[in-house]
Formats: sequence, C-alpha cells, structure tokens
Amino acid sequence: MARKILKKDKGPLEIKPQKESVWVCQCGLSKNQPFCDGTHKKILDEPEDKIYEYDEAGHRQEINK
Repeated sequence: MARKILKKDKGPLEIKPQKESVWVCQCGLSKNQPFCDGTHKKILDEPEDKIYEYDEAGHRQEINK
C-alpha cells in the first residue's frame, strides 16, 4: 500500500504538553509511523516547488505535476 502525504513542513510535528515531547512524522518516510524516526533529514534539500516520492530503499524520484 502506497502512502501519500501532503507536506506542510520538512520536519516532524511536535505534540505537547507531555512529560516528554512526542514527535509525529509529517514527511511520510518514517519506518516508525506515526512517529518521527529522523528520516526527514534526507528531504531537507528538496526544493519547495517540486514533489518527490521515495522507494523502499530511500531513493528519491521527482513526480511530474
């Protein structure tokens, strides 16, 4: 099953207040859904005007709009 997500930010969403912060994935790449595992760091260089998809190995391919 392919996951699709509309990105708002390039980092995770913080949920608080808790004893400790809870970070929810917004990039769709985390292997620990719905929680962030830091995988979003590989999308930090993506241009804002392009959309990409990633395969299981983490390889990026631009999607034509």
